Amino acid sequence: MKKLMPVLIAIVLIIVVAGIGFGAKIAEKYSYSKERADLTEYFGITGSDDVPIIMQNEQIEEHAKLWDGVCYFDFATVHKYFNDRFYEDKKEGLLLYTLPNAIVSVPIGTTTVKVSTESAEGSRDYVIAKYEGDTLYVAADFVKEYANFSYALYTEPNHMQVYTQWGERQLATITKDTQLRYQGGIKSDILTDVSEGDKVIILEQMETWTKVKTGDAFIGYVENKKLSEPFADTPAPVTDYVEPVYESNTRDHKINLAWHAVAGVAGNDTLSEVMAQTKSINVISPTWFALSDNAGNFTSYATAEYVTQAHNMGLEVWGLVDNFTNEGIDTYEVLAGTTTRTYLINGLIDTALAYDLDGINIDFENISLDAGEPFIEFIRELSIPCRQHGLVLSVDNYVPMGYTSHYNRKEQGVVADYVIIMGYDEHYNGSETAGSVASINFVEKGIADTVAEVPANKVINAIPFYTRIWETNGTTVSSQAVGMELAQQYISDHGIDISWDEVTCQNYGEYQSGSSYYQLWLEDADSIRVKLNIMSKYGIAGVAEWKLGFETASIWDVIEEYMNQP
Repeated sequence: MKKLMPVLIAIVLIIVVAGIGFGAKIAEKYSYSKERADLTEYFGITGSDDVPIIMQNEQIEEHAKLWDGVCYFDFATVHKYFNDRFYEDKKEGLLLYTLPNAIVSVPIGTTTVKVSTESAEGSRDYVIAKYEGDTLYVAADFVKEYANFSYALYTEPNHMQVYTQWGERQLATITKDTQLRYQGGIKSDILTDVSEGDKVIILEQMETWTKVKTGDAFIGYVENKKLSEPFADTPAPVTDYVEPVYESNTRDHKINLAWHAVAGVAGNDTLSEVMAQTKSINVISPTWFALSDNAGNFTSYATAEYVTQAHNMGLEVWGLVDNFTNEGIDTYEVLAGTTTRTYLINGLIDTALAYDLDGINIDFENISLDAGEPFIEFIRELSIPCRQHGLVLSVDNYVPMGYTSHYNRKEQGVVADYVIIMGYDEHYNGSETAGSVASINFVEKGIADTVAEVPANKVINAIPFYTRIWETNGTTVSSQAVGMELAQQYISDHGIDISWDEVTCQNYGEYQSGSSYYQLWLEDADSIRVKLNIMSKYGIAGVAEWKLGFETASIWDVIEEYMNQP
């Protein structure tokens, strides 16, 4: 027995050790991890001034900054989430916000606020906007003056909760002190502690864990057994900011605007001639003004006699200004700086009032991407004196395409009176293939895409009075634009057979001469009627025509029918 005792003791010890080991494994399997997550890594914090943003119930990729106890958003974040009407004047170091009747101006790096209609300057108790490198940051509290949102800043670590929407949500109450974990599982790292009685927002319910957001904007997982039954809650929305009303000077009748190409003062004498066969026109837009340099000056062919004559014909006069007639114009240089932009606006308004114009028609084309923001700021600021003096402000636009989205038609539809679609040049001089100037699908898509952003009662669709005669010779494609009468004469001279093309809704003709192949998609009474029917379908504000003198008399009967429709 004495000899067996050591053996028995050894066996017992082995069993005890094994039991302890097994018990430890069981305990490890079912015990809760006490490891805490690295919150700097969790939030993606990159520095002491970096503030991650939880927008609604999700952390977004954009971060804020915390300087001197003040939260700042970078300018792109302000535009994306809060209000894209703020304008950064990089040339003169200004932050601008345009109201219906005034311009709010902040010299960047200061506490000063200037309002154009007020003599005294205002101020805030913080620097309103500042640069870090080339990036502009705007104080969240100042942005809140022009947008409805709430925010709460949390430290240790830095992060902020932002709400821009306040719909119904599901809450639950923590029923027992516990931890919020990074993932659903007892071995997942702890993000933060939550206490009995805390309210959490339910984001996603699973079998044993629920994804929630805490009151201090941590998003993670809590065991279902630590949560009460969900209940509905609707927070009170922030309504401090009231969107201003940009009063429009639209007409209570359809617009029929015809552009009158005037290439010099003498061209004004042709008004009676080009109007002789027309019907139902109520607006004439002479091409009088063109930017002449990058300082905001423009050339002018305006005469008081022309305006008087047009008014006697029952016409309103909306003088057109373009950015392409004169060479060497850099639209960005003209519009980006507040000084030159203001100088141009004052010049246009002074001229419009001096000649008793009824409106201004902006025809700025080929606007570069970097000039998009200056362009829409120009339209905003120009709208203020137009509104004050009862001048109609209309803006010409290409048919919407992705590469012209920076023209910001939606904002044009807010601040301007009319947005005019130049519903042509589907194929143009320089196109690689021959084709229609304005096929019906092209026209309808242009209208549909525009009224998706602009109220229909502000949309005018312009139709072409010209046809392109296309010549294809091998790989070379060229064309010439001709008026309706010349197109018909060309068809007659060359004995071209014409037939209706259902795809484009135009009369089409072609012929071969030697190695050259000629094609025409005609703009005539038939094609114009179909376009006008589409315009009636969308209930837009009216029609415009490019250009007077290119049409045949019969076109006006078709247009008059459209104008007489309710």
